[in-house]
Amino acid sequence: MKIDNSKELFSKAQKFIPGGVNSPVRAFKSVGGDPLFIKSAKGAFMYDADDNEYVDLINSWGPMILGHSHPDIEGAVAEAIKSSLSFGAPTEKEIIIAELICKMVPSVEKVRMVNSGTEATMSAIRLARGYTNREKIIKFEGCYHGHGDSFLIAAGSGAATMGVPNSPGVTEGVAKDTLTAPFNDLVAVKHLIESNPDNIAAIILEPVAGNMGCITPVEGYLQGLRSLCDQHGIVLIFDEVMTGFRLARGGAQELFNVSADLTTMGKIIGGGMPVGAYGGKREIMEFVSPVGPVYQAGTLSGNPVAMAAGYAMLSYLYSNPAVYEQLDATTKQIEAGFRDNLTKLGLDYTINQLGSMISIFFSNQKITDFESAKTCDTELFGKYFRGMLNEGIYLAPSQFETLFISTEITENLVQKIVDANYKVLQDIH
Repeated sequence: MKIDNSKELFSKAQKFIPGGVNSPVRAFKSVGGDPLFIKSAKGAFMYDADDNEYVDLINSWGPMILGHSHPDIEGAVAEAIKSSLSFGAPTEKEIIIAELICKMVPSVEKVRMVNSGTEATMSAIRLARGYTNREKIIKFEGCYHGHGDSFLIAAGSGAATMGVPNSPGVTEGVAKDTLTAPFNDLVAVKHLIESNPDNIAAIILEPVAGNMGCITPVEGYLQGLRSLCDQHGIVLIFDEVMTGFRLARGGAQELFNVSADLTTMGKIIGGGMPVGAYGGKREIMEFVSPVGPVYQAGTLSGNPVAMAAGYAMLSYLYSNPAVYEQLDATTKQIEAGFRDNLTKLGLDYTINQLGSMISIFFSNQKITDFESAKTCDTELFGKYFRGMLNEGIYLAPSQFETLFISTEITENLVQKIVDANYKVLQDIH
């Protein structure tokens, strides 16, 4: 496999872009080698600058649940751009997508569109603080909520990949207002609440973690957090930037039958365009300017092209609920194939799967939180990543990222993925 053009582009990129990339994990630092530069994608496949073909198991880190270049979404975008790329003024499209979001996620009674998942989580935290008149928040070790200052304390994903769990530039004051607990540990949360009486504004978490690999909540965990928040007047925020509209039409909240007070959304909500949103209970959302005192604004929020793409995506998912059964079945086939390979090879690595999210952890421990995720052999994962890439399978370039399966993964591609997994595991051992 030749990657000469990608190497040349990366060399040039480093002259003008920090590290040559616009998001750190793309630099391949944790897996070795140079990043591939992608020039096109269609369906289940991506093509790099050297015309190599890859089965895509990242899908733009989640948004491409229907695969790349879906005709409904491309058509909606093509139609939208005829009227201009941006107005900076209200449009009808903003209303219809907001109405659909509220229909799909019942805990969301009002929603505000923003431009990214990071912007959504930052805004939700500010809103929770303004609504409760409290300062501190609780987040969970390994959960990543974007690069807002409050969230770069014991962050997962990119921060762990780059070896910077607490980023320079985050002030001591911000750090003091951000309390952390292990994921899946209710006792630790209770202790933090008791130690900071009447001063916790919000608890924020990924209901299914995706930024320390795919880690599911233990039984009763989400319900326990809901109960604690009710008891202590704390705003419960589900960061469903990854899980929203991916695990079910109503996201993780539908799957686990737990309602959040505020929900942050992104990725799928934009159909591939840069979009985010936050929404929730009417009484909380009405604290947002211009009806309330909590200020938040954005020049490109509700961009008409992004709204068109997002509405096309959500409309398709709303009208085709069988998509989720298909995705779960496909991902379970991949999981079963991986487990069979591990058995044949006498290996005992861990696989976590839920819906269309799946991770293989190079550890023989059960992976339930960030501490257990950190037991993984990241050097071995790097070899695995490079081996799969050589077999034409494009994985997330980090042990601490979940994979996202699309509806374009056919049975033949499942077999290709499973066969590649067997060959690479055999080679690296």
